[in-house]
Amino acid sequence: MTGSIAALGAGLAVIGAGIGIGQVGGKAMEGIARQPEASTKIQTAMIIAAALIEGVALFGVVVALLGK
Repeated sequence: MTGSIAALGAGLAVIGAGIGIGQVGGKAMEGIARQPEASTKIQTAMIIAAALIEGVALFGVVVALLGK
């Protein structure tokens, strides 16, 4: 039973990361479309935010799998 709960937690962490990265990427594209001259600053911020989201998702997966 605990294995399925851990898998559910890991799945939720991955889904949350996918939604978060999708939001970050979409908003960055909107920002670049509105201000093309600021594309390097927006891209840098987007990459940092995506890396932080991935780190939190990885942490969530590890915690979920260690909890079983």
